[in-house]
Amino acid sequence: MKATGIVRRIDDLGRVVIPKEIRRTMHLREGAPLEIFTDKDGGLIFKKYSPIGELSDFSSDLCEAMRKATDAVAVVCDRDVVVAATGGAKKELTGKAVSAELGDIMEGRAVYRRRGAGAAVPVCDGADKYRVSVAAPIFCDGDIAGCMLFAARPGETEGGEMEYRLAQTAAQFLGRQMES
Repeated sequence: MKATGIVRRIDDLGRVVIPKEIRRTMHLREGAPLEIFTDKDGGLIFKKYSPIGELSDFSSDLCEAMRKATDAVAVVCDRDVVVAATGGAKKELTGKAVSAELGDIMEGRAVYRRRGAGAAVPVCDGADKYRVSVAAPIFCDGDIAGCMLFAARPGETEGGEMEYRLAQTAAQFLGRQMES
């Protein structure tokens, strides 16, 4: 655990303000869900809650099924990190932070499909090996929870109509699983 040197007091309603610098660094927005844990030494731990993270085993199985159906690299991510991936990408992508460009795709709330020689969007920050071919945002209770996507290495065939439709379907399915 990293110390910040910042001290905050609890107000009369039991609230604590998380400093702006930490909210910005951790990508915490107004209304962001947090899990609260206690450790054996009496410490409090606040952790970003990821509903997709709760479905990580299920997401891994879904990615594997998508890989078998399309022979493409399938990836599920929440708003911040890759939760599940297939094939050789599994080791390289799982647990890594999503790129700012992929975050922008999710914020756009529409299915993305790379066309031709357009700008390639990296899946993760600082990783040029895998690029987004098709990405469908996952919605949970009207909010963006993450993204189902297919990725390709530079020079590989981009996702076609089947990947486009599968990403949409899987994103809707994952969203419903989180809502129930």
